[in-house]
This record gives sequence, structure tokens and C-alpha cells, in this order.
Amino acid sequence: MAGTGEAVAAGVPGARGADGLPRHGVDRATFRAIAGARGGPGAVRLLRAGQLSKRALLLLALRRAAPDDEGYREAYAEVRALQRADRARWEEVLLRPELDAWAADCLRGLSAAEAVPLGGLGEFVRAAVAPTVSLECDGLRWVPVIDHAGPRRVDYGRPPAGPLPDTELSAWKEQLAQAWRILVRRHRRHAEAVAACVTAIVPLRPAPGGEAVSAAARRAYGAVAASLPDDPVLLALALVHEFLHVQLGALLDLVPLHEPNGAAVYHAPWRPDLRPAGALLQGTYAHLGVADFWCTEAAAGEGDRARAEREFACWRAHTLAAAGTLLGSGELTVDGMEFTLELERSVRGLDGPGPDSERI
Repeated sequence: MAGTGEAVAAGVPGARGADGLPRHGVDRATFRAIAGARGGPGAVRLLRAGQLSKRALLLLALRRAAPDDEGYREAYAEVRALQRADRARWEEVLLRPELDAWAADCLRGLSAAEAVPLGGLGEFVRAAVAPTVSLECDGLRWVPVIDHAGPRRVDYGRPPAGPLPDTELSAWKEQLAQAWRILVRRHRRHAEAVAACVTAIVPLRPAPGGEAVSAAARRAYGAVAASLPDDPVLLALALVHEFLHVQLGALLDLVPLHEPNGAAVYHAPWRPDLRPAGALLQGTYAHLGVADFWCTEAAAGEGDRARAEREFACWRAHTLAAAGTLLGSGELTVDGMEFTLELERSVRGLDGPGPDSERI
């Protein structure tokens, strides 16, 4: 086993290769912390840097693939000027959640010799700021946008709810404020990571039966999509669950954890359909956060303790079963085995209600 200072991926954060481009890596201590859902803001900063480089490379690839597109050339020049003059604004533009999917779709279209309108980059640069909600509790601040107006370039698996009238925006702000208080006061470690990573909330319609839903998209770093539940505890849970999906997606951009999905599919205890290894890993990791959330809720002694204990027992068992399936699949890389073993160890450490500082 490598030492804690050794990088998991080739290179180390901040190093540069022979081509002059930055190289990103993850030291083993941070890698294991991420696997146990305890990476915190430090891990978010590392993964965020990787996302910035990825998106800068996507925009450069588009510039080279469409050198004669005048509109894109002008928008790209604006982005480069921001990089030199206003780094914070440049990062804000590049980290708009849906820019990744837009750029990747454009590159696919150009490679297929399709007519691709590249004016979208200018829209990202000059887009009006969506309404924000400023949340602060016990000294921890979070200011996400409520991205309800679109346009949508990412499929979150459920229809978007927007554009929202003022009354519904107010309901979102109030429910988010309540969920934030729950996260900060009972799940501080998760709250710190959410505040560092999640920049956008995308309102969704609930399921046809009225059940609350939530989602994250692989190419929408920083966004959590959700319908508005009646219970702020469930909204707090959705933020933790979907943040972990977002975090794992960013890690996978730096460190391959599984082989490319093939024909093999596996049982996921929380779904009726079989899942490829990559999707099962995503679900297993996110449900580590779910089990931890309910364990803490049960320990807090607030609200419906019996519900929290039932949910904790259910999700702990499901997550352990899925981790065992992954470890026996033969589809994990060496790093993926280490990641999943640490994930499994962290789930096993959730023996029952106890102080948050004593668990993962």
C-alpha cells in the first residue's frame, strides 16, 4: 500500500507536464477521505481545480475544431481576457454547471461534421445571474442560485419545474433555509462540503405520485436538482446525497475507478433494474451519505427518531451489500478497489447512533 503522501493519479496537483499543461492528482490521504465521504472543503478545492482545467481544455478544443467561427472566436477571446483580468469571474463562467455538457455536445457534433451553433459560449459569458438565496447559520454561509429559468442543456431525469412564479421561489428559499439549519447544526461536516461545492439548485417536478425526487448530472458539476419536499429534513438529505454524486463524478475525471461499462450488470438493492458497475458505484457511494445522514439524525434525538433508525438500518444494509457486489465484480481498477474498501469500512463504522465526531 502506498504512503499517504503518494499521489493516486499520475502527477501531483500543481505540477506541469512536458506540454506545459497542469497535471492534477489526488494524494492518498485525500483520496481515502473522499471515499469515506469526509473529504470536506479541501477535497472540494482539489476537485474543483480539476474541473476548471477540464473545461478550459474543452473550450480550447472547440477553438481549434472551429477556427473560422467568428462568434465563438470573439466569445473565447472574452473568456481568455477574463482569465487574465478577473480570475474570480473567469472561474464563475467556466464552472457554470451546464457548460461542460454544452461544450462536449458541440465537440461531438463537430467531429461528426454537423452544423453546430457555437454561440452558446457567449450566452454563458453574458448570462444574467439567476436568483440567489443567501443562507447563514452558526457562521457557515452558503449562497446558491436557484436555477429555474433554463435553458436546460442537461437531462436530470425528471422534467424541470421552472420558470417559477415568485410564490414558489419564496417557498424554495424558505425550505432551503430550514434544510440549511438542519445540515449545519446536525451534519456540519457535510454542510461545509456542500457550501464549498454546490452553486446551483435546479427545481424539478415531483414524481407522478407526488413523491419528492432529486438528481445530479455527470456533466453538471456544482448543480443539485430536486423537487421541493414538504419536509426540510428530506431536502437536507437530498443535498448530501446528490453532492456525493457530484463529488464522485469530479473524482472520476481524475482517477479511473472502474473499467468501461460492458455488458455485465448487477443488482442494486434500491432499484428494480440491474445496473452496470459504474452506476452501481455511484449509487453505493451516495448511499454511504444517506446511511450516515440517518445515523446522525437518530443520534440527534430530534424529529422522528424511529423513522431515522429504520432508514439508517435499511441504507446501511443496502450500501454494504452493494459494496460487496462491487468488490466481487472484477470491474474495479486497483484504485477503485481501494476506494470501495474504504467506502465499505466507513459504512461498517456506522454501528448506530453516536456523536458525529466519532463516526466517518
